[in-house]
This record gives sequence, C-alpha cells and structure tokens, in this order.
Amino acid sequence: MPDFTLVPARELAKHKRRFPNESDDYRRARQALLAEEIELRRHIERVAERRRKLPPGGEVMEDYRFDSESGPRAFADLFGDKPTLVTYNWMYGPWREQPCPMCTSLLSGLDGEMPDILQRIAFAVIARSPIERLVAFKKERGWRHLKLYSSANNSFNKDYAHEDPADGDNAAFNVFSRDGKTIRHFWGDEMGMESADPGQDPRGAVDAMPLWKILDITPEGRGTDWYPKLEYGK
Repeated sequence: MPDFTLVPARELAKHKRRFPNESDDYRRARQALLAEEIELRRHIERVAERRRKLPPGGEVMEDYRFDSESGPRAFADLFGDKPTLVTYNWMYGPWREQPCPMCTSLLSGLDGEMPDILQRIAFAVIARSPIERLVAFKKERGWRHLKLYSSANNSFNKDYAHEDPADGDNAAFNVFSRDGKTIRHFWGDEMGMESADPGQDPRGAVDAMPLWKILDITPEGRGTDWYPKLEYGK
C-alpha cells in the first residue's frame, strides 16, 4: 500500500450510524469491535502486500501431464493466455467413495465466481481420480465453470500438495507465474494440522471459504460439532 498516514482505527470507528433499540452497552462494544475489524482489514492488506513482494520461487522443472475434460494437457497449457495460474488440489482420490465435503463446498462457491476470476488469472482444480470420475461429479453437482484436471499419472500432488502417494490426499492452494517459457512457483498454502490453533479448523490464513465468512458474522459462529455435507435431508 502507499505510505499514507493512517487515522487510528478507534477514530474511524466513531460514526453516527445506529440500529433500532440498541443499548449504550451494545454501541460501546460494537465500536470497540469495529476498531478491531478495521485493524484486521489493514493487517490483511499488509500481508497481501508482503506476499506480492516475495522473491522468485522455485522453477517448475517437471513436465507434468494432466488429463483434462478435452484431452491430455501439459502443465503450461493450464495457464491458457494468462501469466498466473492458481491450482486447487481437490481431495477426491480414487480410493474415496465421495469427495471431501469441505473441498466440495469451497469449489461450489468458487464455481459461481469463476467468470470473474478467469478474467484475470487461470484456475485449475486438480485431483488424482480419473478425469471421467471428476467430470461425472461436476455434472452431478451442477458446476459450470470450474476446469478439472486429473493428476493420476504424475507427481504434482506429491510435489505441491505434499501428499504421500500411498496415503490420503491433501487440499492445497498453489500459485504459479509464467514468464516466457519459464514457470515458477509463487506461493503455496503452508498451514495445516501442525499449525492449527486449539479448537479451530486447520484452515489457512487465506480463507477462501464463503461458508465460513458468513457463519463468522453470526452469534453461533462456525460451531464445534458441525461439518458441511454433500447432501442434506429435505
């Protein structure tokens, strides 16, 4: 961000907006919370700026080959005409009867955002199940815009989602940049179970879940005994 002199958050939190029948106690607590929300917004901006200033990441030397909905594709093909590619490793390996509900909830939200996202970057959803299986679930779920790729025959998941091929699968965001024929890793999600705080879901600091963003503004919050499902009873 430009080097502006920022007004203290507690000053910005002072405004004349009020809601019907609120108490003085509520207003004092709400304005104190608003100051914290302003500080959080500022911290998110500072972290994003530091991320953009990362030194060049490691060059991608492996010529990964994927199966796509329209045939075989090299890793470079996933960029299309964009210089930046975001990948999401979907927890839907061939040993799973069904995909991870949390991953599926996330991807359902992103599918609606894809027409906007794809204006600026390329986005690829990668899983180790055969492409036919991925496409069948895409149709069942009603996804329209997500681009799916099977990594069944390469080591992408092992290299960039830190999966053990003999074990389960991991969800992971990664960002890659292309300059001419050179592709480099820019950023990857490095927060998992080992860095989770007590009693919290082991999510990354870049939380792309629309579900959580809505639940976080409710009195009940995310809860401790609830998890998304692929289907709900009528």
